[in-house]
Amino acid sequence: MDKALQTMIDNMPEKTGKSLDEWKKLLKSKSFQKHSEAVNFLKKEHQVTHGFANTIVTLSKDSDESPQDLVQDQYKGKEQLLPIYEALLFYVKGLGSDVVITPKKASVSVIRKKQFALIKPATKTRIDLGLKLRNKPTGGRLEDSGPFGTMCTHRVQLSEAKEVNDEVKSWLKEAYNEAD
Repeated sequence: MDKALQTMIDNMPEKTGKSLDEWKKLLKSKSFQKHSEAVNFLKKEHQVTHGFANTIVTLSKDSDESPQDLVQDQYKGKEQLLPIYEALLFYVKGLGSDVVITPKKASVSVIRKKQFALIKPATKTRIDLGLKLRNKPTGGRLEDSGPFGTMCTHRVQLSEAKEVNDEVKSWLKEAYNEAD
């Protein structure tokens, strides 16, 4: 398990008032159709921050798949994209000890206090990096959010690891700083 994720789980009782197992039991007693409904329930009814709520809901889903399995499944048939994914993870993990990497079925959320980036293998030849950047105009490689909708404000399409350059890193750092 990712060290930051384990730290988040360990800090959960102090930060949210309940352990992960207690949150799982609570969510099992409810019936949510969508991931976002459960996240919003935790935020509104229990004042849990978005990062913790998203992680609780993700880890509460009945699945035998580990976070590593989820990532592995995302890149089946797209293995040539893994160096891009690994370059992104290497950089965002270096932004701070409060970065939490949360794999989902089709993407990986990158969270500080709230999600600031989303990594998704969009095609066999491209990763879409979603970013949350307030008041940042689009232009050049920094496109509108496209298929990410409201989950992100911007998108960068990446086809090679070398495209995770200083420009992309500056946008990631800006998104990280805004997620405080």
